[in-house]
Amino acid sequence: MGSPKNRYSQIIEGIFSKYFRKGAKEILFERSDIISSARKLRIKLPKNLGDVLYSFRYRAPLPDAIVAKAPEGFEWIIHPAGRARYKFVLATKSAIVPSKILAETKIPDATPGVISKYKLNDEQALLAKLRYNRLIDIFTGLTCYSLQNHLRTTVPSMGQVETDEIYIGIDKRGAHYVIPIQAKGGTDKIGIVQIEQDLAVCGTKFPGLICRSIAAQFMEEDLIALFECEKTEEGIRVSVEKHYGLVEPENLTAEELESYRRRPSD
Repeated sequence: MGSPKNRYSQIIEGIFSKYFRKGAKEILFERSDIISSARKLRIKLPKNLGDVLYSFRYRAPLPDAIVAKAPEGFEWIIHPAGRARYKFVLATKSAIVPSKILAETKIPDATPGVISKYKLNDEQALLAKLRYNRLIDIFTGLTCYSLQNHLRTTVPSMGQVETDEIYIGIDKRGAHYVIPIQAKGGTDKIGIVQIEQDLAVCGTKFPGLICRSIAAQFMEEDLIALFECEKTEEGIRVSVEKHYGLVEPENLTAEELESYRRRPSD
C-alpha cells in the first residue's frame, strides 16, 4: 500500500496530470477527484480524504512532477475554490520563514507548568504560549482577547476554511481589531494561502473591524517567531517580524533590559 506520503503524492500527481494543459495558470478539480485518482491507481483511500490536500497545502512539498511544470520563479499552490472544490494556482515563489539574524527579545515565561506538562502537540503548545504570555498584545501593542480557536467557517468563492485562533484587540483610541492567528510548530510551514484565507475570513465575518493578520512559528521549544502579514499589489508580504524567547525570570539580566530600552520604538 505504501506510506501515506507516497500514496498522497501519487494521488495528487494523478489529479494534476488529468487536468494540466500547457500554459495553464489555474487548474480546477473537485474533492471527488481524490477518490477517482486513488481508484485509477489502485491505491487504498486514506480514511480522511481532506488530509491529502492538507498535507500539500501546509506540510509537504508537492511532488517533483508537479513542481517541474511551474516556470522559473513560480510554484503551484492549492487554493479552495468553493464547497468541495479546489484549484492549483501558479503563484510567485514566496515563503514565510524566520530570519536567522534577527535579534531575540527575552520574555519571562508565564506559561503555567501544568499546561506545559500536558500539551498535546506543537500547534496547541504554541497557541497556549502565545495566550499565557500575552505575546499577541506585546507584538501588536494592543490589548487583545482570545475570541475563539480553530474557527471553522465558510467564505464565498473559497468554501470551508479554518483559522487557528481569532483575537479581538482594542487600541488606546478605543478602535477594535480582529487578529487571526496561524500557528505552526515542528516541520509545518506557514503558507501564503493560509494568510489569504485569514484575511478573507476577517473581511467576511468582521467587516467593521481592522484586520491584522499574524503568523507564529516555533524556532525552538521556547523561541517563537511572530510575523505580521499584509496584502499588497505583489501579494502577501511580511511587514513586521519579531523573535521572542521565553525564559525563567532570573535568566533576564539587567543589561538585557537596558539594551531593550535603547532599541528604537516601532
